[in-house]
Amino acid sequence: MTFTRYAIYFAPPAGAAWTHFATNWLGWDMETGQEVAHPLIDGVDVDAVTQVPRKYGLHATMKPPFRLHEGQSLDALSKACERLAQSRPRVTLDGLEIARLGRFLALRPLGDETALSALAAACVRDLDDFRTPAPVAELERRRAAELTAEQDANLVQWGYPYVMGSFRFHITLSGKLDKATLATVDATLQSRLMQLLPRPFQINDLALVGEAEDGRFHLIQRYVLSG
Repeated sequence: MTFTRYAIYFAPPAGAAWTHFATNWLGWDMETGQEVAHPLIDGVDVDAVTQVPRKYGLHATMKPPFRLHEGQSLDALSKACERLAQSRPRVTLDGLEIARLGRFLALRPLGDETALSALAAACVRDLDDFRTPAPVAELERRRAAELTAEQDANLVQWGYPYVMGSFRFHITLSGKLDKATLATVDATLQSRLMQLLPRPFQINDLALVGEAEDGRFHLIQRYVLSG
């Protein structure tokens, strides 16, 4: 399969009840590369609610999607991911919660995020030689979001504004919703997903993923954190 972009994710492991529900909720399993049926929930159009985040799969972004730099290869990127994972320890947090981030819903970690933020920063920094610099048009498009000075500096240096000090780990569960729909979906997830969420919440590996030509992301390989 040919990929147009790559990214480094935390991809929740298959097999856990919460992962199964959340993957079906989004409707795309990036590990198998297949669409999956949404849960049937009265009063919620799950397909519409999850249309925007679906193509990315169930994940938290550690290094945002990037085009491979000229002269680099997928094999070299994979080996660099493996070295990175071997140098970084596993991360344990208290748990996860369902949170409102503006107009969308996501899973956010509970507890001290220092080690988690350090892991994400290492992914952004240590793999940056593989990233083709963002074109001017992309930089200007992102600046339309009224970035802070720190976010703009991140955009220039790393190609994305919400990294390093502006990083917020989150596993997206919806697109932007109107107020009424947001409240309904929030209540639904609180009742259906909350009881399944792990305590503690552990990050044991990193995932290299690729964006196919149709825009869907696929899992390429996992790398166990063993530092």
